[in-house]
Amino acid sequence: MNSAVRVLIVAENVSAKFGGEAFLPLHYFRLLRSRGIEAWLLTHQRVQSELDVLFAEDRERIYYVPDTAAHVALAKLGDPLPGRLNDVTLRCASQLLTQWKQRRMARALVRQHGITVVHSPTPVSPRQPSALFDLGAPVVIGPMNGGMTFPGAFEYLQQASARSVHTLARAASNLANLLLPGKRHAAALLVANARTRAALPAVAHHVPVHHLVENGVDLQRFSARGARVCERGRVRFAFVGRLVDWKGVDLLLEALAKSEGTPRIELEVFGSGPEEASLRAQAAQLGLGERVRFHGFVPQEETARQLAALDGLVLPSLYECGGAVVLEAMALGLPVIATRWGGPADYLDAASGILIEPRSRPHVVRELTRAMARLALDPALRRRMGAHGRQQVEREYDWERKLDRMLEIYRSVQLAPTPAALVEERLAEQALAEQALAEQALVEPTLAEQALVEPRRDSWAA
Repeated sequence: MNSAVRVLIVAENVSAKFGGEAFLPLHYFRLLRSRGIEAWLLTHQRVQSELDVLFAEDRERIYYVPDTAAHVALAKLGDPLPGRLNDVTLRCASQLLTQWKQRRMARALVRQHGITVVHSPTPVSPRQPSALFDLGAPVVIGPMNGGMTFPGAFEYLQQASARSVHTLARAASNLANLLLPGKRHAAALLVANARTRAALPAVAHHVPVHHLVENGVDLQRFSARGARVCERGRVRFAFVGRLVDWKGVDLLLEALAKSEGTPRIELEVFGSGPEEASLRAQAAQLGLGERVRFHGFVPQEETARQLAALDGLVLPSLYECGGAVVLEAMALGLPVIATRWGGPADYLDAASGILIEPRSRPHVVRELTRAMARLALDPALRRRMGAHGRQQVEREYDWERKLDRMLEIYRSVQLAPTPAALVEERLAEQALAEQALAEQALVEPTLAEQALVEPRRDSWAA
């Protein structure tokens, strides 16, 4: 059955080093090849050195779009912009430029390798247009995850300029998806949740939509460890992610400073980003000293090893569509504290962690302090939450199970005509029907003509 599936994965970035959504196409390609399924990868040249090492035996299956002067110019112009403003303007333009070049290469690869389905896992934005259409094989896009906003009390985190651009981008998304009809012509669109489905472009309303969670967990890399013991009167929590304003690390540091008593609560911060310097300064100003340690960027495998020795994860993010790190911590058997917003709220329940309502800054800080104290004082609760989280991940978020579902989708679109083909088929049927009516009109007299002809027939008979 698997041999009938021949998959081309198309994504701008395929990388473990880049993190975020760049992990997704990497996992699909890795798992497809591990099962012996015929698969190829089409990505950007900037990740070639990494993929040459990761997939040494499959190098001939990976194709690269070269970097261009336009890519370089767009990156330089976007560097000074705020992150979210850059995302919906110049970075989006760069992604579309890459996709347009990938389109030409993908069409050739479909013919060359007999590709039966093209899968575009990224970008995960539901509104972003796609240039992947008319490739000679059905196209699957997603799982997408988006449609996010900030909690009302934290809207100030989205700069006025970024808000204006987001408003214009959303208003223009339908037009953009008409001009670049990748999503309109897709064989299937995959969404992580109802919020994302509602954000899909209106022009793609006729395309079949499947629900499939965006993130998954490699359970071999993130395996549950034995029971953790509180070391020397201390409990250690972790934050993992980019150090940007909407991740809420400043709130976490403030909450940590308010925690008192025994055991002592400490924080390990894994990640880097534009807010790192200000967060280090904040930690020093709050007098946290050795209670907080900044590790900078740490590769995923090493992060998993270090997390396994800790007591819990805290993710106070205020704009988190996915939150794969929550699932990874759950897979390690760690309890999780997170804001009840976006992806973490989709994954966690009261049995596997503590969710905090993002009502206001003082409320979040106070509840973070209470949640960390509650877990620090109750090792049995940490163990119960960790065990439940591990079971939940095994049941719902294992990458192997996720690939099983994706293979079902691949096979279904191979058998069914694409929506674009259905539209063309209906138009062709309509044209044939109109042609038949026109031909019939030439052969058969109209009612008026019959009225003129019939009397003459009577006179001939006479």
